[in-house]
Amino acid sequence: MKIFSSSQIRKADAYTIAHEPVTELKLMERAAEACAKWLEDKIPRETVFYIFCGSGNNGGDGLALARLLCHNGLSTHVFVDESNEQGSEARSVNFQRLAEHPEITVYQLEEALGFAFEANSVLVDALFGTGLNREIDGKYAELFKFLNELPLRRISIDLPSGLFADRLIKENATVFAAHDTLSFQFWKQSFLHPETGTFCGNVHILDIGLHKNFIGSEPSNQFVADDKVIFELYKPRSPFTHKGKLGKTRIIAGSYGKMGAAVLAVQAAVHCGSGLTVIEAPECGNEILQTSCPEAMFELNGDQYATAFLINENESVGVGPGLGTNPDTAKAFLKFLQDCTQPMVIDADALNIIASNPDSLKMIPKDSILTPHPKEFERLFGSTANSYERVDLAQKMAAELGVTIVLKDHFTQICLPDGSVYYNTTGNAGMAKGGSGDVLLGIITSLLAQKYEPAHAAIFGVWLHGKAGDFAMQKSSVEAMLPTDLISELGSVFKCLSEKKGQIH
Repeated sequence: MKIFSSSQIRKADAYTIAHEPVTELKLMERAAEACAKWLEDKIPRETVFYIFCGSGNNGGDGLALARLLCHNGLSTHVFVDESNEQGSEARSVNFQRLAEHPEITVYQLEEALGFAFEANSVLVDALFGTGLNREIDGKYAELFKFLNELPLRRISIDLPSGLFADRLIKENATVFAAHDTLSFQFWKQSFLHPETGTFCGNVHILDIGLHKNFIGSEPSNQFVADDKVIFELYKPRSPFTHKGKLGKTRIIAGSYGKMGAAVLAVQAAVHCGSGLTVIEAPECGNEILQTSCPEAMFELNGDQYATAFLINENESVGVGPGLGTNPDTAKAFLKFLQDCTQPMVIDADALNIIASNPDSLKMIPKDSILTPHPKEFERLFGSTANSYERVDLAQKMAAELGVTIVLKDHFTQICLPDGSVYYNTTGNAGMAKGGSGDVLLGIITSLLAQKYEPAHAAIFGVWLHGKAGDFAMQKSSVEAMLPTDLISELGSVFKCLSEKKGQIH
């Protein structure tokens, strides 16, 4: 799914109105119908809805929604701001239509401060949406602070008021803090960054029938790796295949006291479908690895830590978990980096060695995949003021170095050499544990061995990793789930992909 800016979203609306054709009023009605259906499906019928409506089209959506909910027998009331006389025409029509439902009480916005809302109330924000062009202040700031402190469920229509669709807000800006956001047709970039996404709660994408020709032809270099994208990447296994056709994965990992990282990476590679798997590690890990990973072959690269690295051009290499940064290891790794020509997956201590030797960035083989968390990224490429600037820098460096950068975060960003970025939306807070990144390295390296293009291996691998985490959370909890649970659930994810052809729920 493409991610569009606020101006592109307005263009999508205008194109749909002109080329479907459909009136602006009817398009607003479709948006309200989609919201009404979601609310009626998800919210108990005894709920009392209070909808806060602005003077623009977002307010028009809210007014139409109030009418539809009331028509369907739900208790609904609205707060309106009549201080702005320049409201949209479609919004004005929907305001006039409220007269058809005298049971909808219309309050002025100022009356909301100190209002005695029922305990079963839901507050619906339809004040600004993507039409906002300034920071919230004055009466709106006062209102949002009041509403955010109430122990009531809060839902925003299209975009929480106070946010912009595609840029950062000022620190300490006042925003309507939603528990759920009902977004029309598209993800917005602001949903996907921690500084702004924290105000959005759970995001739900509602199809309102914007014109497919516009969506298909309008350019964007930002995407969400949704189920449609993933199913296009997934390669079902032929029943006539054999291990020689499924690639050879080499995991270079582990040092004294850090063999668990190697175990996790190897087990993930095997569970992800690698035909043959080799673990290259120091002698101190031989017994551990041969016992815990009997499916993998063991090859020696040192005693307590790696002192030499083997090169085989017919293998896909993942390097870094638990490797350590011993000077001998660093020296051997930098020589390996210089001599190796095939793409590899680089994580953890391998990234730290590169960060300590900045000139080695240019030695990374083209089409390699780097998987840093934010601190590792900062060591490699420098600090940034916020996550928006960080992803911009990651896009720039991916293009400059000819590599894919997997910037690990809540919504991990996969930055490709062509300058595009894919945001991943699978995964959860239970994966915020040491070892989860080792699993990811094993998954991506295994996909590389199975002849996935590097960019595809990164996008698909991150999605698989997160989806396995979501399955694990359902069986355990965000507190108790372990990185080993991700490995165990990879089979469940692949089963869903093959049986439901990508329609993952």
